[in-house]
Formats: sequence, structure tokens, C-alpha cells
Amino acid sequence: MDITAVILLLAVVGVVLYTVSTYNRFQTLRNGAEATLGQVQVALKKRLDMISQLVESVKSYAKFEKETLEKVTELRSSVLRPQGASELGRIERESRGLLGNLLLTVESYPELKTSEVVQELTASIRAVEDELARHRYTYNNIVQEFNTKTDTFPSNMVARTFGFKKMDYLEFDEGVNERPDVSWNA
Repeated sequence: MDITAVILLLAVVGVVLYTVSTYNRFQTLRNGAEATLGQVQVALKKRLDMISQLVESVKSYAKFEKETLEKVTELRSSVLRPQGASELGRIERESRGLLGNLLLTVESYPELKTSEVVQELTASIRAVEDELARHRYTYNNIVQEFNTKTDTFPSNMVARTFGFKKMDYLEFDEGVNERPDVSWNA
């Protein structure tokens, strides 16, 4: 075997190893993104469950429109179906709006603000808001690495060969990037 054949063989082996390694990284990133979206779904369901509990606590103090409770129920069932980043963004926006309306109602009733159940629920909501923020951050970091690899040479050749497409970031409207205020300062 001459030196040219050895060099050619090493080059082919190197390209194959790089391709396998890059393909596996793409798969790892995609699986991580899907798992993180699943965690976002779970956190959104927790938020909606707490909103439902808060509605039940508040119901005796204020007459809530039937559609608020129906909307919470609808969102709770839709969050468990497999979702993409854009659909989870829609559910997050709607649940945040419901939470904001509910908190405004609670603010109107001083005796409700001091209720132990409401205070525990608001503390839990704060924890879920932090959890959602962490999951969004993690997901978007994974997507950033995945998308960078689909754009940069030579990993973009592997992406094209195996059909890896850029992933969507988990984006929310500007007003939604801020956590709702769940404090009860009187």
C-alpha cells in the first residue's frame, strides 16, 4: 500500500468519523430540545392547575365569568398534547393573561389577599414562573447551538445531508417576558 492510499484512507475515515459525530450531536440537541419543551408543557400545566385552584379560592369572593373557567380547562387539556414552540408560546400568553386578570380581582378583595390558601398559591406560582423561565432559557440555548451548527461549515453539510432544519425559538410577546407580579403588598 502506498502513502497516497494510506492518506486517502485516513481522510475517508476522518470524514466518516466527523459525520457520525456531528450527526449524533444534532440528534442529541434535538432530543434535548424536545425534552425541554416537554418540561415547559409540564410547567405550563402546573401554572394552569394553580390558576384553576386560585379561581376556586376567589370564586366565593367574586362572580367569575363562566368563560374564564372554561378557558382554563381548555388550556389545561391543550397543553398536554404534543406542541411545538409556537403553540406553547400561545398557551403561555393566554395563561399569563388569565393569571393577570385573576390577580387583579384578588387585589380588589383585601381579605382574600391575606388568605393562607391564596398566599400559598401565589408562592407556588412564583416558583412555577421561575421554572418556566429556566426551561425557556435552556430550550433556547439548545436551539441556538443546533441552529448555529446548521448554519456553519462543515456541520451544515451534515445537516443538509440528513435533513436537519433550523428549529424555532420559544419566543413570547415582549410583555410576556416579564413575570407577573404575584405579591400582595397592601
